[in-house]
Amino acid sequence: MKFAIQINEGPYQHQASDSAYQFTKAALEKGHEVFRVFFYHDGVGNGTRLTTPPQDDRHIVNRWAELAEQHNLDMVVCVAAAQRRGLVDDGEAERNQKDATNLHPKFRISGLGQLIEAAVQSERLVVFGD
Repeated sequence: MKFAIQINEGPYQHQASDSAYQFTKAALEKGHEVFRVFFYHDGVGNGTRLTTPPQDDRHIVNRWAELAEQHNLDMVVCVAAAQRRGLVDDGEAERNQKDATNLHPKFRISGLGQLIEAAVQSERLVVFGD
């Protein structure tokens, strides 16, 4: 089965990101395909490279990045939600005259069209969080 995954909650404020990660990992291990993982609303916080949890805590951003590396996942952060929350890549930093970036390199910023495409191209869109 081909899945699209949408995450609407931040990495440490809600169970949604952990649940989405575990679901995605299990689906991939069972041989299913994940067309795209789309981070929306507060879920864009899963894409910041500046997250530094305590050593005894899970590093959710790195978990997503490692899963993306292992399975060549397309990890998309919503541009509007990212801008509202101060998450920028090189292009957005230049366009908005910011002097730094904070998007993890395994993620990319794009628009809602990527979510629509993922839903159309997949057999199931699974949403985590409100």
